[in-house]
Amino acid sequence: MANAAIGADVQSGGISRREFLYYIWGASIALYLAQFAGLMVWFLIPRFKEGEFGGKFVLPVGSIPDVNAEPGNFPDGRFWLVNVDSDQPNDLFALAPDETGQTLKGVLAIYKVCTHLGCIYAWTPANNRYECPCHGSKYRLDGRRIESPAPRTLDRFQLEFLDANRNPIPNTLSPEVDDFYQPVPVPSNAVFISIDTSAKKTGPGDTLLCDFAGSCP
Repeated sequence: MANAAIGADVQSGGISRREFLYYIWGASIALYLAQFAGLMVWFLIPRFKEGEFGGKFVLPVGSIPDVNAEPGNFPDGRFWLVNVDSDQPNDLFALAPDETGQTLKGVLAIYKVCTHLGCIYAWTPANNRYECPCHGSKYRLDGRRIESPAPRTLDRFQLEFLDANRNPIPNTLSPEVDDFYQPVPVPSNAVFISIDTSAKKTGPGDTLLCDFAGSCP
């Protein structure tokens, strides 16, 4: 009887074989669920290669258009490259009355999707502006809206200049003003330009340019 009592006490101080198997089963299920969740996260997170939309596009600086010239079209990246300088106004680019005192000088990467309902707009050389064929929205060379129904300026991508070894050149990452990318001047040692199509800023709702001319439809 004494030995039986001692055996019972020892058993009550540990775990039974059934409890041990339950613990093993529970740990196995938890490990399986953790692995499954990890695989789902890995599958759902987008992974983009260089040169694919959603990733970075590295182009030679020779791809940049001349100052205040027609935009460069890059359909694979869904963007336009423009090179603006408000100190050299012309028919394609000149500041509006509410931009007095500002200076816009440098390169921009502009998303090729209309801010109204997502149509693909085009540059219209005859009118020196972007025009959307779906509902008639119009935009200036740098993407500022000219006529509605566009609710805001065209969105922009982040860009950065690189040296001959494709290393980022300091202080050439798109600066931000009011959470919107601004032009980046071309540095003298730039050999490449990198456009990050995963980094996009929504255009602001600036005053329509047609309002200043009193010619809004």
